[in-house]
Amino acid sequence: MKSITIKGSERESVGKKATKALRNAGKVPCVVYGGDKPLHFSADELAFRDLVYTPNAHTVAIELDGGASVKAVMQDIQFHPVTDKIIHIDFYQLFDDKMVTMDIPVRLEGNSPGVRNGGRLLFRKRKLAIKALPAKLPDFFDIDISKLKIGQNISVGSLLSDDFSILHPDTTVVVQVKTARTAVAIDDEDEEGEGEEGAEGAAEETAQE
Repeated sequence: MKSITIKGSERESVGKKATKALRNAGKVPCVVYGGDKPLHFSADELAFRDLVYTPNAHTVAIELDGGASVKAVMQDIQFHPVTDKIIHIDFYQLFDDKMVTMDIPVRLEGNSPGVRNGGRLLFRKRKLAIKALPAKLPDFFDIDISKLKIGQNISVGSLLSDDFSILHPDTTVVVQVKTARTAVAIDDEDEEGEGEEGAEGAAEETAQE
């Protein structure tokens, strides 16, 4: 998984007054859990742009003044209810031999024949929670929908891997194609016959009727 570097400063004071002063200065107070003790630090709000405002998942290399460096993943984020500015972020420290839980985005590839025939594509789970060692964290779940017909779906059970555990039931639907009023049922033989010859055959059959 790709990593983003965030440079910050360790916080000596964590009271409300100090926290408010940091926010007024355009900085975000943060905490890293999972180590021997919580690590409090702050960084410029712009430093989190590529971590927060993206559909991608990343690990984080937190580099603090004085040379200290911590690997982590974002666990929770709080936004101001009016301005939508970031007001606090929680991180969880990574260790090579310790499992971590993380939400991994899902990407769809290909074009569904069910959608081409008028079905509705329902993208049920845009992220999936998994548990894995840091080295085994995937960047994405890539799902091929090029054979997904009307009435069919792809569930968690088809995405299982020895590298990680998916924290959803195997029957959880990730993406499906449901029928719609404009949907046209086409069987396998019809799909294989698509093209100019198929179109000409259909025209001749209509003419004979």
